[in-house]
Amino acid sequence: MSNASAFLISTLFDLYLMVVILRLWLQLVRADFYNPASQFIVKATHPIVGPMRRVIPSIGNFDTATFVLALLVAALKFVVLIAMFGGNYDPLSIVILSVVTVINETFRLMFWVLIIRAILSWVSQGQNPIEYVMYQLTEPFLAPIRKIIPPIGGLDLSVLIAILLLQFIQIFLSSTFGIH
Repeated sequence: MSNASAFLISTLFDLYLMVVILRLWLQLVRADFYNPASQFIVKATHPIVGPMRRVIPSIGNFDTATFVLALLVAALKFVVLIAMFGGNYDPLSIVILSVVTVINETFRLMFWVLIIRAILSWVSQGQNPIEYVMYQLTEPFLAPIRKIIPPIGGLDLSVLIAILLLQFIQIFLSSTFGIH
């Protein structure tokens, strides 16, 4: 029972963490916040981010309140899981685990957004609002790749190269800092 409960709690926290990271990512790329997909993300996070913004100011274009929320969601996940199993709280370990979790979830989210964008490019007619958000999220790091390696015979390899670079960075961070 406790493994099933831990799985459910961990999954719920991870899903909300992905939504928070998506909000931060949408703000960084200045995506269309009136898009239905963006509106879901805003409405799911605004009840917490809104009040936090009054206390935690942004640094330039970086929404510090949303980033702090991501760290808090990750930390709360560990606090709840530790409490479930009767473990001891080590604040420094929780902070480190929270930062690592946010980094890992960001990479995981980037990977899946790239995969979804690639699949949508094969099957969609370009009128899907989700496809437009995927375009806005990924274009800032796909466009520079296309400048170096342009589409070959109509085949755009930028998503594949971005995924390979993302995997390389994850492996590098994992081997350098022990991040898993």
